[in-house]
Amino acid sequence: MNTRQQKINIITLGCAKNTVDSEALYSQLLHNDFALTERIDEADIAIINTCGFIDAAKRQSVDTILSAVERKSSGQLDKVFVMGCLVERYKNDLQKEIPEIDNFFGSNELPNILETLGGKYKYELLGERSVSTPHHFSYIKISEGCDNPCSFCAIPLMRGKHRTKPVEQVMDETMRLVEKGVKELIVIGQDTTYYGLDIYGERKLASLLTSLASVKELEWIRLMYAFPAKFPTEILEVFKSNPKLCRYLDMPIQHAADNVLKSMRRGITRRTTENLIGTIREAVPQIALRTTLIVGYPNETEADIQELAQFIRDVKFDRLGVFTYSQEDDTTAYGLGDPIPEEEKERRKEYIMEIQREISLEKNESRIGMQTRAVIERTEDGGLVGRTEWDAPEVDNEVFIPATPGVRTGDFVDVTITDATEYDLYAEIITKER
Repeated sequence: MNTRQQKINIITLGCAKNTVDSEALYSQLLHNDFALTERIDEADIAIINTCGFIDAAKRQSVDTILSAVERKSSGQLDKVFVMGCLVERYKNDLQKEIPEIDNFFGSNELPNILETLGGKYKYELLGERSVSTPHHFSYIKISEGCDNPCSFCAIPLMRGKHRTKPVEQVMDETMRLVEKGVKELIVIGQDTTYYGLDIYGERKLASLLTSLASVKELEWIRLMYAFPAKFPTEILEVFKSNPKLCRYLDMPIQHAADNVLKSMRRGITRRTTENLIGTIREAVPQIALRTTLIVGYPNETEADIQELAQFIRDVKFDRLGVFTYSQEDDTTAYGLGDPIPEEEKERRKEYIMEIQREISLEKNESRIGMQTRAVIERTEDGGLVGRTEWDAPEVDNEVFIPATPGVRTGDFVDVTITDATEYDLYAEIITKER
């Protein structure tokens, strides 16, 4: 059968950066006249975009591959292609253990995928994507790879060194997204604060954000994955001067105990982190700070956990997530072993999250009575569900709003916060977008 007559299903696992890669592949396939389907049971070819970040993500990727291979063995699929981060790290192992996989492709090998299928990569479509998120928001990946030496992290092994996407290319991609109806742009990269150093000789995130904010069709610009060490404080002026920049910052700190931070090779101390957070909050009042932590790192002691807990109580992050340590092959920390039992890691995670639950409730209740902007994400149980500028999709709070005539998914509305729980807000609409 001609490959173009066969239906292709793309399965995307992992983070938003993988989502962007899959969207670019989808667009290339469409422009090569391939047939695509959202359903695996309708597909002849499955392309699985994998994640290899931590154990849980790797297990999910392998399970998804095995499920597709089983469908192939029973005649329900003709071919199984595997791409992405898991291939970058474990291609040889996958070839040996799952020989039923037809082809392997790294994270940046879209041209090879097209060629293998009998198509041709169209370079004139660079930046063109078939958006898979709800029509009103999308991710913009401003760089690839990472130069930070974090001991626990395998991302540089999978994605390579930091490579800035030129400003012109970012802006072109943004305009393509705006033409599709995107109103909220979520800026991502392995380390967004490093943007520009490799090709411009200086950090250019502030000027990039300013350029993005000049796009009149955009309502919101949200910044994710800001690395705290050598944080470019000049971006705070952009937050202060431009209302399109969501009062929101995702800044993974990973830990607060200095001996753990040193072993993690984070390039920052607890005191410096606290000073940075103070600077951010002073410059941008009402900003919602989100962070992620790792517990169960090999040299983490009970005293370190108590220090981390006190740090969380003192700093009071608006949004916080916790991962348990995952020992990763070929990372600097691999040689430290994995001495802390999983049960203890989970106990530490739950301990920190219990502290955060109280903080989250306090933070959310402090916003009762405030007026803010919200985007409507969906309808549910006769009402509206949205997000405020203080919340990113999928990982943060939602806001529940009574049904209002004429308000649709994707609308931006002004609301008053009326009630709150630990992880949800409740609001009423003031005025509807015209």
